[in-house]
Amino acid sequence: MFNKIHHIAIIGSDYNKSKEFYVKKLGFEIVRENYRSAKQDYKIDLKCGDSEIELFIVKNAPKRVSNPEALGLRHLAFKVESVNDTVEELNKLGIECEPVRMDDYTHKAMTFFRDPDNLPIEIHE
Repeated sequence: MFNKIHHIAIIGSDYNKSKEFYVKKLGFEIVRENYRSAKQDYKIDLKCGDSEIELFIVKNAPKRVSNPEALGLRHLAFKVESVNDTVEELNKLGIECEPVRMDDYTHKAMTFFRDPDNLPIEIHE
């Protein structure tokens, strides 16, 4: 029935900040970029490995509730070869990460950082 995730959709508030973060800093490739005049927003399709992220830029969207956590999508997670090496690269790009820790269940290194709109992003070995 289901064999893989087709895409994940993210809503951002600032076109330039979000595009710079996901494309220039995280290195995702732009597949398509469109202005949707009927909705007066932008939709940027990004490639990450064999998956896609739909990045919608919506002005005046309600802020995401992170603390306390709300129902729904909790965070976005990416597999990396080395969490420590990735954290070092992210820090060089001005992206602050939480301290690296070991996942209690997978026993692999992991940590979190946040996108320009405070969406938690996890990296995990």
